[in-house]
Amino acid sequence: MYRLSDAEREHALPQLPDWQYDAQRGAIARTFVLGDFNEAFGFMAQVALAAEKRNHHPEWSNVYNRVSIVWTTHDVGGLSANDIEMAQWCDAVATRCSQKD
Repeated sequence: MYRLSDAEREHALPQLPDWQYDAQRGAIARTFVLGDFNEAFGFMAQVALAAEKRNHHPEWSNVYNRVSIVWTTHDVGGLSANDIEMAQWCDAVATRCSQKD
């Protein structure tokens, strides 16, 4: 695993339009707003299982229907491909959670 180069990062970030890049931390962050607490908790459970499987864990918090997530790879001192992949995965899971009715 390695830290993304500037060119790789610049190529990857447009694919994550809802994520904010923090250059100082070398991290990406997003707050998801879901339907209610149960939906937010279900989303978090799915992310937790995927993160554990990849041994790549987010910094996050939850308040009622909001889940704030930060992805960075501490071992490489910034963004890695794992962070980009997990952010994309989170986007897909949040979409599926919101479509359940």
